[in-house]
Amino acid sequence: MKTTNKKGMSTEKMVLLALLCAIVAILSYFGGFIKIGGLASISLTLVPVVLGAALCGPVAGAILGGVSGAVFFATADAVFWFGLSIPGTIITVMVKGILAGLAAGIVYKLLEKYNRYLAIMASAVVCPVVNTGIFLIGCLVFFIDTVSAGAIAEGLSLGAYLIIFFVGLNFVFELIVNVILSPAIARIIDVAKARFGNKLAK
Repeated sequence: MKTTNKKGMSTEKMVLLALLCAIVAILSYFGGFIKIGGLASISLTLVPVVLGAALCGPVAGAILGGVSGAVFFATADAVFWFGLSIPGTIITVMVKGILAGLAAGIVYKLLEKYNRYLAIMASAVVCPVVNTGIFLIGCLVFFIDTVSAGAIAEGLSLGAYLIIFFVGLNFVFELIVNVILSPAIARIIDVAKARFGNKLAK
């Protein structure tokens, strides 16, 4: 029998969300040690964030993104950003994580009725795009002095400096990983629906 809490979230969704939160926390922490250039770490957390957003809805995606952001503050990368601006770091990290997960869930929900594989693919693309886009906006809003000084020192434009030194190949890696794993995510959704009788992803 399907059980729900007062807000209408099924027990199955709550259990899955808790499991995904644990996975996101682990990947967020250890992902901080993985870089392919630039200052931003690779967000391996985006895969379970997309999965949670698709299976449990936009709010769950936002929660998972928020967990990812909160765990970031316990990583070595946080020390660098806190040195620039503590409020700016907190706002940027939390907003980008929450909105990336929320956007992935909304996109999936809008497109699922037309084509589920398209919905997964679009969500897998939107999540890293929103995540990186808000990160860049946060850099311009809260860390503009540091960014400008670095751009001048390197003889680059502001945009080029941000892309090369703050984003680097990390965004490309995140995007490719999410898109490649989209079919696997779709398969997991199929299995989950079969196991729980379509109680999930509704």
